[in-house]
Amino acid sequence: MKKQTGLRDSVLFLLEQNYTLLKKDIGSDAVLSKKGMKFETESWDIEGIGHLCFMKMKAFFGLMRMETAIIAPTRIDMPLFNLDWVGAFGYETQIAELYDTQLQPWPDECLNVFECLLQRDADLPDASSDEERWYDSILYPCSYHKKGKGLTERFSNAAHDYLVAYVDQLPSAPACDEHEKAAKVQAFAERLFDEGGPAVDQVTKLFGQTTARRLVVQHMYGVDER
Repeated sequence: MKKQTGLRDSVLFLLEQNYTLLKKDIGSDAVLSKKGMKFETESWDIEGIGHLCFMKMKAFFGLMRMETAIIAPTRIDMPLFNLDWVGAFGYETQIAELYDTQLQPWPDECLNVFECLLQRDADLPDASSDEERWYDSILYPCSYHKKGKGLTERFSNAAHDYLVAYVDQLPSAPACDEHEKAAKVQAFAERLFDEGGPAVDQVTKLFGQTTARRLVVQHMYGVDER
């Protein structure tokens, strides 16, 4: 299975063209390893925008890998953006999620470019579950969830194009009350942790609730622990 590469470098390249990025010192949380699973995390501040996180996970001697990039705006009124790639036992899953953490509605014309990207890959199998999830009501329908074999190039292209489309909209996003916006992001991060899920539950089991909450709430989404 080919591994998708360059997610971190692509995000940094696009953002650093217009924004100052400051890497945060997250101490020993930067590398967490136990029972054959290794998590590597980087946390950044994007001047004038909000928070950026990268995470890599490797398990089962490299048979399972994950790469994640999160952009959590707290200084402009843009949706929260999660970009994930997972490779496991020959299958790849590509996810590009846009969450409504808005203070004001996001214009339809901003959504249309992502809808076009989603329709471009309409022939690919969906990775979405029929199970209802707590965040379904705030997940924009133009989000991308696909899974399959031998689709590395198409998944890489989709991830890149979603990322470019998102970053292109940052300069025109309206300013907002930073405290109100950060509260919306914090509510999302805390509920993500509280509701759990395969990844959150595994981190909690391995490293304990305190470390897991710090990883999810502070490092991934850039807001304070509860």
